[in-house]
Amino acid sequence: MTAKTSKNFAEAMKILEDTGLLLLQGSDIPDVCHLVAKRRINQSWWGDPLGPQIFAVSEMLSDHPDVTIAKLVSGKVTFVHRTLWQKLIAVGNARDDWQTIKLSAQGRLLLGQVDKDGTLRTDKLGPKFGKKPGDVARELELRLLIHSEQFHTESGHHTKLLETWETWRLRMGLRKKSLESGRARNFFEKRVEELNKNFWRFGFLPWQAKKR
Repeated sequence: MTAKTSKNFAEAMKILEDTGLLLLQGSDIPDVCHLVAKRRINQSWWGDPLGPQIFAVSEMLSDHPDVTIAKLVSGKVTFVHRTLWQKLIAVGNARDDWQTIKLSAQGRLLLGQVDKDGTLRTDKLGPKFGKKPGDVARELELRLLIHSEQFHTESGHHTKLLETWETWRLRMGLRKKSLESGRARNFFEKRVEELNKNFWRFGFLPWQAKKR
C-alpha cells in the first residue's frame, strides 16, 4: 500500500465514521472519486489516470469489517458505516409501498427465490430471470429489498451474492433489533439533508422524489 493510498483510505474512513455515508462516485454527497482526485470526475472513473488509486481505496473500504455497500443515496454505490446498519436493515425489511409497487414480475420472482433460499449468486440464476439477471438483481438493490455483495468467482469473473437482510444480519453477527422503519427513514432523510446543506450537494433516498 502506498502512502497516498493509506492517506486517502484514512480520510474516507474518517468521513464514514463522522457521517455514516460515502458515495463511490457522484456529486450527491462526498464521494471517493473526488476525495482521491481532488476534482470532479464526470465520466467513468475506470478510465481516469487516478482510476487505480480510486479502485484501491474502494476495495479497502469494501473489505473493511465496519463497512457495507447499498444503493442508498441517489441510486448509487454508497458505503455505509456499521453504526447505521440496524437502520439500513429496518428500512430494507419493511417491504413498504415504495419497495413493492411496480416491481417487475421477474423482480418479484427473484425476491421470492431469495426469501426462500436466504442467499443466491447471480451467476447461478437460471433462464427464468432473463438474459440479464443482473438487471433484475439491480431492481431489488435500488429498492433496498435485498443486501448484495460483489465478489470474484473461482474463474475470476465478477458476480453478486444476494441475501435477505436477515441472512446478512446473522452473517454479520448483529443482534436482532426492533426498529420502526419510519424512524429509520427519517434518520436517513435528516442525515442526507445535513450532507446536502454542508457540502452543497443534492443527494436523495430511494423513497424520495429525485432532486435536482
